Amino acid sequence: MVNAMYRILIVEDDESIARSVKTHLESWNYEVCCAEDFSNVAGTFAAFDPQLVLMDVKLPFFNGYHWCSEIRKVSKVPVIFVSSASDNMNIVMAVSMGGDDFIAKPFDLEVLTAKVQAMLRRTYDFTGQSAVLEHKGAMLNLTEAALFYEQEKIELTKNEFKILQVLMENKQKVVSRDTLMVKLWESDSFVDENTLSVNVNRLRKKLESVGLCDFIVTRKGIGYQIG
Repeated sequence: MVNAMYRILIVEDDESIARSVKTHLESWNYEVCCAEDFSNVAGTFAAFDPQLVLMDVKLPFFNGYHWCSEIRKVSKVPVIFVSSASDNMNIVMAVSMGGDDFIAKPFDLEVLTAKVQAMLRRTYDFTGQSAVLEHKGAMLNLTEAALFYEQEKIELTKNEFKILQVLMENKQKVVSRDTLMVKLWESDSFVDENTLSVNVNRLRKKLESVGLCDFIVTRKGIGYQIG
C-alpha cells in the first residue's frame, strides 16, 4: 500500500495534539491537513477531500457528532473518533452518528497509526479510489451516483453521472467528445454525437437549477471542460 495516496483530515482543537498526530502520520507518508475553522469543518472536508477523518468529540461551535453526520450526508469516508470522553455512552453515540472506530485519549501514536492503517486497508484495498469528487463545493458521490450541492441532492441518470465523473476526474483538462462517447458506450446502448449533446445539455440544466452555472464549459470543436 502506498501511503502517499491517502489524505487524512484531523479535526482536533488542541493544537499540540493535532500537530503531534500530523507530524507522526506524515512520517508514514500520509498527506495530512488539520482543520482550522471549526465553524466550517464541512467546507474544509470538501476542499481537502480526505480518505479518512480523525474527529475529536468536544470542539468549539459544534461537536464532532454534528460534523460526522454532516459528512455522512455526502460521503461514506471512514471517520475515527478520538476523545477523552470514552465512556460507553459516547462510544455508542459515535457509532450511531456514523463513526467507524473510537480511540480513547490519551493514546499512543503507534496504536493510532495502526488503527488508521487498518481502516484505510479495509476501506480502500478493494476500491482504490476516493468515493467523492469535489469542484466548487459540488460533491459527486461515486458510490451513490449522485451530486450534492449546498444541502441539495441532485439525482443523475447513468449517462449524466458518467459524463460528470469523467469531467471531474479530469478537471484541469479538456475532455474530447470521443473520450466521453467511449465512456458512455461501455455502459449503454449506442451513443452518437447528438445523444452526447442532449445528455450534456440536460445535465447543464440540472446543474443550473441548483445555482451551478457555467459548471460545464464547451470547448468548440474539441469537447468539454469543468469551469
